[in-house]
Order: sequence, then structure tokens, then C-alpha cells
Amino acid sequence: MIELRKLRKSYGSRQALDGLSLTVPDGAAYGLIGPNGAGKSTVLRLLLGLESADSGELWLDGMRPDSNVRRLKKRIGYAADSFGSYPGLEVGEYMRFFAACYELSGTAVTRRIQLLLEQAGLMGREGQQVDSLSRGQQQRLSIARALIHDPRILILDEPTEGIEPGSRQALLRFLSELSGEGKTLLVSARQLSELSGLCTHVGILDHGRLLIEGEVSEVLRSVNASSPIVLSIAGALPETMRILRRDRKVRALSIRNREIWIHYDGTEEEEAGLLAELVAAGIPVRGFHREKGDLEAIFLRLNGNRGERTVTSYETESDFPER
Repeated sequence: MIELRKLRKSYGSRQALDGLSLTVPDGAAYGLIGPNGAGKSTVLRLLLGLESADSGELWLDGMRPDSNVRRLKKRIGYAADSFGSYPGLEVGEYMRFFAACYELSGTAVTRRIQLLLEQAGLMGREGQQVDSLSRGQQQRLSIARALIHDPRILILDEPTEGIEPGSRQALLRFLSELSGEGKTLLVSARQLSELSGLCTHVGILDHGRLLIEGEVSEVLRSVNASSPIVLSIAGALPETMRILRRDRKVRALSIRNREIWIHYDGTEEEEAGLLAELVAAGIPVRGFHREKGDLEAIFLRLNGNRGERTVTSYETESDFPER
């Protein structure tokens, strides 16, 4: 398990982490998502013991990284967002070099290298120079290298960045296979769509704070509960808008594709009450449902939602698009 508790970290006057707490359960594939400057790289540097937090606690596999760096190196695999340059070095040499760094040798490590290259889709490329590999192949090789000592935890810094779609799918298949083996994955990315289908858990980070965290299914349920209501009516727009504007649970209104989108902060019971009020007022309701979200929509909504109540008014029937 990886656990961060109220972490704060500043670089001069810039606060990179602002009381950040998050939990990565054992065996999870956790996507740490956020734009540039959100604090993702700072989190990874702290986990790797490369820096120390100003305050707060950080636990990785039951140990504090700042005081157990050597022990944790045996339990963690890490692949950076850039591959580096290895002029003249072949794929097989690259893997054997890093195996030697962990004091691994003999027939067992040879079999281990073959297995990892097969998983990474790089079988038969042992004699190819690493600098001649594509960006996607280099990234898979970097992850294979990070697994050479069979770590329990794999930390990846934006592994899909700059990779074309075909290579990205191959990389995600590789990571999904590792997740299926029970390894704990912590993967950072700028966009949720980059990790589509991989994550069991997700945390969305912005300006050093966690906006939302949990199992993907739970996050979807939570955010779907606050997704806009889509209301379709056959007429009576002015009266409909007056009813909606009176309700303090209505945070924002807009008309899209001949439908009224209602950002509504009420419970399911209050939502049902709103529908009943519309019907009782004689509004010709054709449709009333919550819009379902996806992970990318959640990311955009959480980053764009500042909690304002913005109600758009439409006073005449002519303001509603013709059917």
C-alpha cells in the first residue's frame, strides 16, 4: 500500500503540494491524473526518496521512503517519462546492465530478461540498438527494465506521453497484464483518456490538491450523481425557466441541442420533486434524465467547476430552438 497523509511541499514561494492525502491499495492500478504543475512529479519524487516533504507523512509498503531508500529500492520499479540516450547499446545489453545493478546474474536472470521482453512485445530484438527503437518500444523496454528485480510496486511517470495510438494500446496491454499479476501500479498522466481501461482506482490532482479519489466505479457513481439533468419539453419554455430559476438547488442552466441542461445539487428525492413540480405546473415534459459521465468528462468537470451558481434566463418561446 502507498499512503500519503497531509503532505506539503514548496519550492520557494511555489506550493507544489497543499495538504495532499491519498491511498493506493495493494494490487491497485492507480491513475494519478492532472495537468502540468498539478504536483504529480513531486509526489513521485517523494515516493522515490529523491526529496523530502516539508510536512506530513508518506508510507510505501509500510516504510517511510526518506529513511528506507535502500530497502525500498528492492520493492519498487520506476520508469521515467524520458528514456534517455544509450549510443551503441543493444536491447539485451541494456537489460543485462540494469540486472547487474541489482546484482542479478546467471541463467535465472537470462530467463527473466526473455520473459520481460516477451511481455513487452520486444522478443527477437535483443541485438537491436535501443536508440533505433520507436518511442513506444523504448517506453515498454524502460518498463521491462524497471521489472528486472521483480518489484511489488511499479511507479510510472507519464508513460503514454508522446506515444502514437497503436503503441499506446500495446503499452496499456502490457500494464494490464502486470496489474493482473497482482503488482501495484501508480501511473501518472495528464489526461484520463491516456489510461483508458487500465485503472482500477483514480486520483485527480490540481494545484497540489486532490479533487477526487477512489475506485473508478465509485468515482463514476459519485460524479454521475452530480451530472446535469437533461430536460426535454414540447413547449412552455418561459414558465419552465421560471420554475427552474426559483429552485435554489439549480446551480446552472443552459440549452443544448434543443434540450435544457440543469446542473442540480439536490438529492434523488429532490430531483423527483422538481419533476413533479414541472408536471403539476402543466409543463409538457418529454424527457427527464441524468446525463451519464465518463472519466474524461469527470476530469473536465472537476477542473472547470468552481462552484458558482450561474442561471441563464430565456424569457420567450422564440429563444428555444425550433423543433
